[in-house]
Amino acid sequence: MEYLEEFQDRFWVEADERVREITEKFEEKINKEAKGTLGFTNWQAMAASATVGGTLADTFSTETRRELTDRFQRIVNETQIARLNKMLKVLDEDILESQQNFTYVVIDDLDRDWVDEKVANDLIRCLFRAVLDLQRVRNLKVIVALRTNIFENLDFGNRTGGQEEKFRSLSLHMRWGSAELRNLVGSRLRIASTKQGVAAGSLSDVLPRTNPTRGDAFDYMLERTLMRPRDIIAFVNEAFAASQGEKVTWEHIKNAEDSYSYKRLLALRDEWKTSYPDINRIFAVFSGAVIPMSRESFTRRVDDAALLLADPDFRGNEWLSYATTSMWSNPAGEWADWYGPLVYLLYGIGFIGCATGEQGVTRYVQQFPDFAERVSNIEATTSFMIHPTFQAVLDIRLDGLRHR
Repeated sequence: MEYLEEFQDRFWVEADERVREITEKFEEKINKEAKGTLGFTNWQAMAASATVGGTLADTFSTETRRELTDRFQRIVNETQIARLNKMLKVLDEDILESQQNFTYVVIDDLDRDWVDEKVANDLIRCLFRAVLDLQRVRNLKVIVALRTNIFENLDFGNRTGGQEEKFRSLSLHMRWGSAELRNLVGSRLRIASTKQGVAAGSLSDVLPRTNPTRGDAFDYMLERTLMRPRDIIAFVNEAFAASQGEKVTWEHIKNAEDSYSYKRLLALRDEWKTSYPDINRIFAVFSGAVIPMSRESFTRRVDDAALLLADPDFRGNEWLSYATTSMWSNPAGEWADWYGPLVYLLYGIGFIGCATGEQGVTRYVQQFPDFAERVSNIEATTSFMIHPTFQAVLDIRLDGLRHR
């Protein structure tokens, strides 16, 4: 308690090195001895004011001033470190000494603007190291919820001295099944109904009946998600908004799909724009595509995407250059060598699916997360699909017809 009272409002030590002014003064005095009379040489012309045998002196002076300010924040002194280690021991042996006091700490919202982007990844890596240290406390579990794109950007290998394997061994990739998402939406519906003072209903009470052509309404909506709660909740909310308080019909769902698809594509862009600036311009290359796309059709569109490197306004030169290196530098390479990196990227973020064989099932990253990691799988892919989530906004056509 003494420790907490002492440092609760000043745990971090902040030190400033204030203004340091550096002045550089350079003076050069040039003594010019005129060795002749006017008109003999250019040098003598410059020294027109000097007499024969006289001296001409010019002084050149430059002065530079600059302000250097270094702010060292959140530096914990050596004494603090020792006391922290002691606090971990106290926490383990005296505060959470019993399994009856087992405690979970959940850290979320690390994808929000909580700190300057320049240091966000550094702080998250430090957080992970702190979580590893806290494993010493037997009856404490710290859970960090982190989006996949942020986790992949942490650059463990270059910055953590071989800690990547340790961090990844403690990670659990969250995946949702259709039954879980159905139960989730059903639970939210019941709670919302109760708050509105109406009888708690089920999904079947508010969604249209099964259609012989389109099938189950909830399954239809779920197929147009990346199998995440945020997606299906957004789609259901759009359908409710389209119904304007009436029972949701198939027409409402179809009307809601255009708006939902547009917003989901924006969300996909926002989710990955830090790692892949201007990736939305890659998405736009596939606008109006006919699906399934043959390898030849897909290749033409990816070639168009690669040409964005010639656009001076394109901000993704670094990552797109890396993804297309083999196209430019390996003319003897196989198709998978040239286009594999972009297939891996677009598949991994959920934008495309891959099918093998004439009647092959289309695979998406939600169900087959490791498919595009193997070159043999990319080589075996014969056709590509735009994920149903984004087909409406990109005006994707199926066999010459619009997506629906």
